[in-house]
Amino acid sequence: MERENMVKSVSRALDIVHLVSMKKGGLGVTEIANQIDINKSSVYRILSTLVQYGYVEQDVETGRYKLGYKFLEVSSRLLESIDLRAEARPYLQELEQETNEVIHLVVYDQGEVVYIEKLEGTETLRMHSKVGKRAPMHCTSVGKAILANLPSSVVLDIVERKGLPMHTNKTITEKEAFLMELNNVKKLGYALDLEENEPGISCIAVPIFDHLERAIAAVSISGPTIRMTGERMEQLQGKMREIGYRISTRLGYTKDIIK
Repeated sequence: MERENMVKSVSRALDIVHLVSMKKGGLGVTEIANQIDINKSSVYRILSTLVQYGYVEQDVETGRYKLGYKFLEVSSRLLESIDLRAEARPYLQELEQETNEVIHLVVYDQGEVVYIEKLEGTETLRMHSKVGKRAPMHCTSVGKAILANLPSSVVLDIVERKGLPMHTNKTITEKEAFLMELNNVKKLGYALDLEENEPGISCIAVPIFDHLERAIAAVSISGPTIRMTGERMEQLQGKMREIGYRISTRLGYTKDIIK
């Protein structure tokens, strides 16, 4: 019986925290009691305990209760402990199983992308990519997916420093054309590499955002152009945007990026 009462108290406390979090200006004891059908004295006792531990605070002027800064402390610890590879891996495996193609996960670092995960798929494909290797941003789908979501000043700085060197005869090497390409990527929500980095290889990628809405990584599907046709790319773009969004939410991202 005591255990049941304790569980019930915890449940009520969490209900109160949820209610308080939904109201920017906070809520009073009576409002809370009316919304979750608990008597005011019980609500007050729970709130007092939450205030004591810093999870809720009371506005001195209005008497209303709102979330306390303890939640920021706890959430920051959670965000610091998030392992991108671990969070993304189930979704990468899902893509691998559905497509049988090579799946990459990269992070942005100093004007380049770094491969941090690679799933080989079941089809035979020889690519230069490997975990730990760096790659340029302008001719890879993962690079373009990230660049399209970086501040324009950062993009221009990268283009100036790194240039747009030709990797294949399909690499976009003209600055204006490349900036137009990034605008298009931003609108579509995904990026393509149509044999721009390696001959015979085409890729589709989407950005991954963190809790601060920064594009910090990208995930891609790569395969031979004979399989990665325009029609197949079109079929994959919805799934890719969904996967990008799902990984992003695991990192604390809350904005809707599925168009």
